[in-house]
Amino acid sequence: METFKGRQLHTADYAGAEEFAGQRVLVVGGGASAVQLLAEVSEHANTTWVTRREPVWRTGEEFGPEIGRAVVAKVEERVRAGLPPHSVVSVTGLQLREQEQAAAARGVYRRRPMFQRILPDGVRWADGTIERFDAILWATGFRADLAHLAPLHLRESAGGIRMDGTRVVRDDRIHLVGYGPSASTIGANRAGHAAARALRTLLNSPATL
Repeated sequence: METFKGRQLHTADYAGAEEFAGQRVLVVGGGASAVQLLAEVSEHANTTWVTRREPVWRTGEEFGPEIGRAVVAKVEERVRAGLPPHSVVSVTGLQLREQEQAAAARGVYRRRPMFQRILPDGVRWADGTIERFDAILWATGFRADLAHLAPLHLRESAGGIRMDGTRVVRDDRIHLVGYGPSASTIGANRAGHAAARALRTLLNSPATL
């Protein structure tokens, strides 16, 4: 990564597609953010999409509340067992919204396997060919940064943190919002309310007064 002389940025630093106008942009990542950014950036730039695995597209029935609850339950099953959480999109698959369907019609989502190596002015593919890029946009998702909690020894032997809702089973004073099934804007909002109510109850209990 350090060898690339063009611009590299993560989705967290993305400010808008217009800044890539006329450029060749490599988008790396197989999640929802990559799909959304490809739709935007491809209107202003020449984009290429790479992922480690073949994307799984969601087809068929509409993603309604019942399916949403089933997805959350499946993700929650792992954290209840103390396993490292999987992303929500790994369970749901990728779904194209209206604006992304237009991008699909333009051929934007023709995915390539991962490159072999990053070069100063582009990448080398597995077949040895070299392709030049002006920018690399890393849409590789986010990982919960919990290193500061390491002294509390919250992790299980399986590598995850065992959860009951938002509460950490090993220490009920700690609630994680945005971890596991609540790792989305809507999920974190709901989980935040639940965590606040639980902590208020805990703080008002006789044992903590």
